[in-house]
Amino acid sequence: MLLLKKRLGINKRIMDEKLLEIICCPETHQPLRSAGDDVILDLNQRIEANKLVNRSGEKIGQKIDEGLIREDGKILYPIRQNIPTLLVDEGILL
Repeated sequence: MLLLKKRLGINKRIMDEKLLEIICCPETHQPLRSAGDDVILDLNQRIEANKLVNRSGEKIGQKIDEGLIREDGKILYPIRQNIPTLLVDEGILL
């Protein structure tokens, strides 16, 4: 399974649960939850196809390792190298 995840561009690390309880959406302050592998795979495929932009309209060129989805399911904040990017403009519309 790990080999498959690496081949598909998924390097899944489980974010510290205590940290996940503390952080929230920087825009709405809604709780965040970890994105599933299927969501990350889909986004990384769209990144490879050069078809994914963030909320500021910039194309995303670097694959994401994980993501945090806002409680309402509308926005994902990317995690790369185990560091969440919790900036409104860096959010990805789902």
